[in-house]
Amino acid sequence: MTKTMIGKVVSNKMDKTVVVAVESSKTHPLYRKQYTRTARFKAHDADNSAQVGDLVEISETRPMSAQKRFTISKTLEAAPVVATDTAGDPS
Repeated sequence: MTKTMIGKVVSNKMDKTVVVAVESSKTHPLYRKQYTRTARFKAHDADNSAQVGDLVEISETRPMSAQKRFTISKTLEAAPVVATDTAGDPS
């Protein structure tokens, strides 16, 4: 059974590799306060299609390098595209 997680792409500066941040909510055993833990995983992106801000599902695979143990199985939600207005720019 392969382990799958959902996270957000925080970096795509490497070739065929992205960094995915996976957040999980935990409860403190004594104080019962909710807090968030963030784990960052390096995942294989064969066609360099993932962009920063994408919501992706990663699944566990064989070790591909010293730190890369996951691959992107599917993109759930693309990052919102920010349009820049260059028509009013005088230069």
